[in-house]
Amino acid sequence: MSKSILFEANAITLPQGTGIATYARNLARTADAAGYDTELLIGTDRAVNRKDPLLAEISLHDANKPAGFDPVRDIGRAIDWAVGVPGGATASRLAAQRIVLDPASGATAAGRHPTHAALRLEERAFLHFNRHGRRLTVRPDRQHDIFHATRPIALRARNAANIYTIHDIVPLRLPYATLDNKRYFYKLIKNIAREADHIVTVSEFTRRDVIEFFDVPEDKITNTWQSVSIDSALLSVEDDVIAREIEHRYGLGFKEYFLFLGAIEPKKNVSRMVEAFAASGTSRPLVLVGGLGWQYDRDVELLNDERFRSWRFDGERITADRRVQRLSYVPRTSLMSLIRGARGVLFPSLYEGFGLPILEAMLLGTPTITSKTSSMPEVAGDAALLVDPYRIDEIRDAISAIDADADLRADLSRRGRERADFFSPDRYTERVKAVYGRVLG
Repeated sequence: MSKSILFEANAITLPQGTGIATYARNLARTADAAGYDTELLIGTDRAVNRKDPLLAEISLHDANKPAGFDPVRDIGRAIDWAVGVPGGATASRLAAQRIVLDPASGATAAGRHPTHAALRLEERAFLHFNRHGRRLTVRPDRQHDIFHATRPIALRARNAANIYTIHDIVPLRLPYATLDNKRYFYKLIKNIAREADHIVTVSEFTRRDVIEFFDVPEDKITNTWQSVSIDSALLSVEDDVIAREIEHRYGLGFKEYFLFLGAIEPKKNVSRMVEAFAASGTSRPLVLVGGLGWQYDRDVELLNDERFRSWRFDGERITADRRVQRLSYVPRTSLMSLIRGARGVLFPSLYEGFGLPILEAMLLGTPTITSKTSSMPEVAGDAALLVDPYRIDEIRDAISAIDADADLRADLSRRGRERADFFSPDRYTERVKAVYGRVLG
């Protein structure tokens, strides 16, 4: 009989995708490939209707959130704040999804992982931990051998090995760059470091950070890195097909633009990147793909700078062009096309636990500029141009080099594909399987 794993995967319920959501999906697929019986744990805004499975499924995906004032919910919150959740949180196993159509494909979601749902899971875990300094016990409908939280969260499962992934400790290393509750995050990491059965990180850099600042024994924490999987059908599409798609959809020429991937937030270093781009001398546009994170006012003001506005006459009319453009959301298949069609991907972040855009760009053969700080050098290896993210002149010179040197672009493309093989799904499965095997003894 195969061993079972319950993954905390609340991030996959968020309307906008996140790196944690991508990690959770990849990890669940990896556990499947390794032969485990895999299920997910999520939080809900409404109590699960246990009498009517179809109504429970519909409510889970409802776009209408509960009303601002709900006396039952608000009384429950007051109780949780006052006394925590000493009895633990019940998680109800949802019936196989049959009625709701997937927004990306239009198909029903019947083939997805079995899912357990708990009311206000993340909020209740936070309130319980703040009250008692202990993680909230979650009680699913069935027993699992492993409970794996895909991020630091104040949850635990009884009679299971409790594993936690710590992607980074950015709120503590760059407290001025995030809006996280630093006190809560610090105390939670200390609790996990002391009481978890095992800790997983996605880079050796983060592993060393956690060992150094939280005194975790070396044999209690394992770096698995990450992986990314791109459909073989997308990888096999001819260049001219990609070129037509990005021209018709975004008005961009194939290999005639630079690309940045990520939310507009302080640690992404957008202002320095844009200043370096402006100084590089390139005539090609820069396209930023990502939503607004936080503390973005200065970055957005710079993106709207008049320096990046130009005018074009096509023989009939004058139209405005912008050398720096931002797309708040792009479907994943189109995003892969944008990465593949770019002259170069710019990712000079100040600090990353891993940096998935680097791996995606290398896998698709697109030259990449990234930082020589935190985890990024171990992901990029010798397959990208590494810069000091605090030095505008270094970022500028790297952009100029990729823009002007066709041989450099070809060399980085070749080396990038070779480097990406180290993070292949097969190798990742072996690393994750080794962790689970060690924890289960």
